[in-house]
Amino acid sequence: MGKLRILQVSTVDIAGGAERVAWNLFRGYRERGHDSWLAVGRKRGVDPDVLQIPGAPPPKLWSRTWRALSAKLQPHQEHSRLIPRLQTLVQLIENPRREIEAHMGVEFFDYPGSDQLLQLPPASPDIVHCHNLHGNYFDPRVLPRLSHHVPVVFTLHDAWLLSGHCAHSFDCERWKTGCGHCPDLTIYPEISRDATAWNWRRKQRIFAASRFYISTPCEWLMRKVQASMLAPAMKGSKVIPYGVDLGVFRPRARATARLQCGIPQNAEVLIFTANGIRRNIFKDYQMMRSAIARLGERHKDRQLLMLAVGEDAPSERIGSAELRFVPYQKDPAAVAAFYQASDIYLHAARADTFPNTVLEALACGIPVVATAVGGIPEQVKSLGQSHANATGILVPPSDSEAMVDAIEALLNDSPLRHGLGANAVADARNRFCLDRQVSAYLDWYHEMRQR
Repeated sequence: MGKLRILQVSTVDIAGGAERVAWNLFRGYRERGHDSWLAVGRKRGVDPDVLQIPGAPPPKLWSRTWRALSAKLQPHQEHSRLIPRLQTLVQLIENPRREIEAHMGVEFFDYPGSDQLLQLPPASPDIVHCHNLHGNYFDPRVLPRLSHHVPVVFTLHDAWLLSGHCAHSFDCERWKTGCGHCPDLTIYPEISRDATAWNWRRKQRIFAASRFYISTPCEWLMRKVQASMLAPAMKGSKVIPYGVDLGVFRPRARATARLQCGIPQNAEVLIFTANGIRRNIFKDYQMMRSAIARLGERHKDRQLLMLAVGEDAPSERIGSAELRFVPYQKDPAAVAAFYQASDIYLHAARADTFPNTVLEALACGIPVVATAVGGIPEQVKSLGQSHANATGILVPPSDSEAMVDAIEALLNDSPLRHGLGANAVADARNRFCLDRQVSAYLDWYHEMRQR
C-alpha cells in the first residue's frame, strides 16, 4: 500500500503511559519499513529518529542575569521565608508574561518551536500523529495551520483537550458547556486561579479552525469527545485499543519469575503498578492500602505480599501482610517479571482512561481486580458478567470491602484464578496485541491519504 512518512508528537520519548504508547507505535512503524519519527518536548534517549522540538530561543542577557540570581537564591530557600517570595519576584521580572499568565490560571502556550514541527524530519511527513500536548512543550495554536497542510491524527489518552485545565474531570461535567467555577484547580495539570472558562474558549477557537482525525483507546473516552467542543473538528474517528508487546508480556513459570524478583515461593502475591503510587491523584492508594490491611487482619496465617511497583519507599508491615515498594522499572521485561511472579493484579483508580498496566497484567496471565471507572470495564471482562470468558473482577470505586471480597474469592479458589488467567492471555492475544494496534493505525493512515 506504499511507504509512509509518519511524524508523531509526544511529551517525552522514554516513559510510561501515553508516552509508551507513542514509543511502541514509533518503533512498530519503523519495523514495518515506514519512515517513522517521534518529535518530543524532552529527549532522554539517543535514537536518531527521535527529534527534539526546539524550546524558546536562547535567553538574552536580561533573562540570563535574572535566572542566575534565581539559581543563587535556590540553596537558601529553607533558611528564610522571604527567599521563595524573592524568587517569585525574580521570575516575574525575568519573564513577566509567563508568570502573569500562570498567576492568572491561564494555560501557557507560548512554545515557538512548535512552528518548526514539519521541518524537523529529513522529509516532509504524510501524517502528523499527536499524543498528549500538555506537558509544557507544545503550542496548540499551530494546529489550525498544521491540520490544513497535512492530515493530523489525535490519540487522546485523557480529557485535557476537552477541558479548561484538567486531564480527568471526575464527576464534573462543566467541560461540556464551557467550564468556569472549577471545583478543583489542583487536578493535574493544576492551575493557580480559575481561568478555566477562558482556557476552554481558547481551545474551542483553535478547534473551530482545525480538522482532525480523532482516536481514543476506548468507547468511554470517545463518547466524551463526541459531547465536547472538539467534536466539530472531527474529520473522522476510530476507537483503537492500546496494544502490548506479547513477546515481553506473556505467561512464564511463576517460580522462575519469583526467583528473579526475590519473592518467596510460598507467598500469595498481589501487585499494583502506577507512577508515583502514593501521590497519584488519579489512583486510589488509600483504597488499596485499606484492602491490604483488612486482608492482613483476616488471614494472619497467610504469607501475603503486596508489590507496589512505581515508587521507591521503605517496605511496610500491615498486620500480617507486607507492602513492598518497587522503584520505577525502565525495562519492560523487568516489569513483566513482577507480573509473572504475582497471583492477582490490583488496579485501584479514582479516574483512568485505558491503563497499559491492566493490559500488561492480562497478557501475562494474571487475573485483574480493578475499579470500574473510565475505560477499565472495556479492558476487563468481569466475573459477574460472563463466567466463561471472564478475565477478572470489577468493583465499585472507593469500595475497599468489595475489593477485599474479590481478592479473597480468587485467592481461595485456585482453579477459578487459573481459569481467569488463561482467559486473560487469550483475550490479550485477540484484542490487545501491539501488532494489531500498529496495523489499525497504518490502515487508517492509508485511508486518509486516499481522500
